[in-house]
Amino acid sequence: MSTHVLSLLVEDKPGLLTRVAGLFARRGFNIESLAVGTSEIEGLSRITVVVNVDGAPLEQVTKQLNKLINVIKVVELEPDSVQRDHMLIKVKTDATTRSAVLEAVTLFRARVIDVVSDALIIEVTGDTNKCAAFIKILEPFGIKEMVQSGVLAMGRGSKSISEKVLK
Repeated sequence: MSTHVLSLLVEDKPGLLTRVAGLFARRGFNIESLAVGTSEIEGLSRITVVVNVDGAPLEQVTKQLNKLINVIKVVELEPDSVQRDHMLIKVKTDATTRSAVLEAVTLFRARVIDVVSDALIIEVTGDTNKCAAFIKILEPFGIKEMVQSGVLAMGRGSKSISEKVLK
């Protein structure tokens, strides 16, 4: 099995996300990451889906996604596309561990968002491997809470998923 990143340009309509996720569920595919947000075109959103499957069944799902009325365009992004995770991590700290945690924050080019006497909230953005490595570094200090966005991805180069839609 291999990881595939799909980028969908869709109309902002209620229930569409459920129908999109349902296509993957009916095929027995587990969605590893799902991110939805507005796009550069008013009334359209962008869905980024990361799924682990073999090639041929994914082609069937892609064709079925294209058949959904509110789906404008589906693109499978190349492995070299720009992909980023965004995480907020609340880490337990005290007077003896705070400097070590702050050193890790600097090393991973993360940012401290909130500071209280016994914890820090840290924001980190990067590829999936960077975020996973950062979590491993912070685990010994005690991760109190963590939240992660889905993978955001965009193809490299000057082409845009919405180029043909705007014309």
